[in-house]
Amino acid sequence: MMLAKPIHPVQISTASRGAVAPANALQRRRPWPTRKELFPYALLVPSLLLICLVIAYPLLSAIGYSLSGGSLLKPGGFVGLKNFIDLFAAKDFYNSIEFSLVFAIGNVLGCYAIGLCLALIMNLDFPGRGACRVAFLLPWIVPGIVSIVCWRWMLADEHALVNQFLSLLGMDPIYFLSDERSAVFAVTMVKIWRSFPFMLLSLLAALQSIDRSLYEAAELDGASRWQDFRYVTMPQIKNLSVVLCMMMTIWSINDFETPFLLTQGGPAKATESMILLAYRYTFVRNNMGLGSAVSLVTLLFLMSLVILILHRQKERA
Repeated sequence: MMLAKPIHPVQISTASRGAVAPANALQRRRPWPTRKELFPYALLVPSLLLICLVIAYPLLSAIGYSLSGGSLLKPGGFVGLKNFIDLFAAKDFYNSIEFSLVFAIGNVLGCYAIGLCLALIMNLDFPGRGACRVAFLLPWIVPGIVSIVCWRWMLADEHALVNQFLSLLGMDPIYFLSDERSAVFAVTMVKIWRSFPFMLLSLLAALQSIDRSLYEAAELDGASRWQDFRYVTMPQIKNLSVVLCMMMTIWSINDFETPFLLTQGGPAKATESMILLAYRYTFVRNNMGLGSAVSLVTLLFLMSLVILILHRQKERA
């Protein structure tokens, strides 16, 4: 009787690898991904095309215009960094930066202070709260051009509505749109009036999302109303507040209609923002290169500001 020859373990492992190897080899050699794997990327194609059409193409065009001369009707040749050199040598550019910063800081501080105070009040339970919410939303609902033209009519001269009201109080008229400082104040106040409802709604939503057990625990510890606000409310809405202030800063610097419709950048260019300066260079002076240069500098300034704010926020987190 013949005994079967034992198989060495190495041979078994070799045979097993030989049986599995073809499947792995076929899997490695597969040249194209399957339709199931490509489907998520196919869903992104329309959005990517829209982004390229709306953002990438205008940005690349602005870069090209900023490096060339000419106007809207007659393109010029390549001039390199000449437009940027001329821009940084112009006094109007620094005046526009100063006003843009004052305008943005005033709008952010004013909107946040008013929005937070009203949000704290709207977070309370009292009769007529719904009607108050609707009333506070009116400045945001009314179209911008309508509200700004109405404000211009109320602030235009000494016979305007606001000055008539001041005269009833025995005060001298204020030339809001003719004096440089008064014009800056008037433009900023109108922007705050138009923008605070967005801050109000966002902060009110944040306040309503805070866990009530935190206030109950603070009450058990004997915390006062101010301590509740300082140690419970503000830490809970801190991250949202940073995002809201950052968004409001971007919107303020990019705001064109408020200073243009109220003062058109005057008097003496005191309310001429960076966006207004780009408009004047491009459409008034017919210099496409300088206008594009201002737009790109504004974009870089805003990007740097956002990166700085997010970096500081990340460090404090």
